[in-house]
Amino acid sequence: MSDANRVEALLSGARFGQFVSVGIVGAASDNAVLATLRLLFGVPELWAKAAGVETAIVVMFLVNEHWTFAGEGEPGRGPFLRRLGKSHLVRSGGVTVQLVVYWLLIEQVDLTVTVSGTDLWFLLASPIAIAVAMLVNYVFESLFTWQVHDT
Repeated sequence: MSDANRVEALLSGARFGQFVSVGIVGAASDNAVLATLRLLFGVPELWAKAAGVETAIVVMFLVNEHWTFAGEGEPGRGPFLRRLGKSHLVRSGGVTVQLVVYWLLIEQVDLTVTVSGTDLWFLLASPIAIAVAMLVNYVFESLFTWQVHDT
C-alpha cells in the first residue's frame, strides 16, 4: 500500500472520532481509578495512575474491538488475543508518553489547584497527559493493531 493510502486510512474522520470517543471513555475509567485509589486509599499518585492506565487500556481495547475497528482483523479467539497483545505493546509506548508527561506535570510544574482544601492538580494533569498519548496511540493502533492500511 502506498504512503498516500496509509495517510488516508489514518485521516478517516469517522474512525478518528470514534477513537477519540473511546478515549474519553478510557480517560473516565483512568481518572475514576486514579481518584479512587488516591483519595480513598492513599495510593501514591504514580501507582494510582498506572492502575488507572491499565484499566483504561483494557476498556478501550474492548470498545475499539467491537466498535471503532469492528470490521477489521480476523475473527476468532487467537486473532483476538493477538490484537489484545499488540494493543498492549502499542499502548506501552503511549503509556510511557503519558506517564512521562504526567510525571513532568505533577513533579516539575509548581502548580496547586485547591478545591475544598484538597489539591486536585494531580487529577487535572491527567487529561493533559492522556491527550498527548492519545495521538501516539491512534497512529500506532491504526497501523499496527488493526492494520487499517491493509483493508
